[in-house]
Amino acid sequence: MAQGPNELVVTTSTGKHRISIEWARTMAEREHGLMGRTSMADDHGMLFDFGVEQPVMFWMKDTPLSLDMVFITDDGTVYRIEKRTTPYSETVIPGGAPVRYVLELVGGASDKIGLVPGDRFKIPRE
Repeated sequence: MAQGPNELVVTTSTGKHRISIEWARTMAEREHGLMGRTSMADDHGMLFDFGVEQPVMFWMKDTPLSLDMVFITDDGTVYRIEKRTTPYSETVIPGGAPVRYVLELVGGASDKIGLVPGDRFKIPRE
């Protein structure tokens, strides 16, 4: 995985939350994502950085964990959340609008912190 600052901060209606992250910046890292991962802490995730805002689509192929996919614009604003995805599904999950980032959290984690569209992440830039 690409190196970079390893923490995001978001403030929701329930307070300030810190999320430790793994970065997925290269095409190979983004293609592999969390495939094969069988567990992950609620306060941990993988941040896919596409470098610029663009239409994105994800799927759950070879991914045994249910995930929350958080689609985030360049300025850190949550555009939408696909909650509790179906493990191993090959159904395409669109971002819905051009985004720069997608944060994958374990399914249900976004509800636990009260994350909703419009909330804003502080995303570190290298």
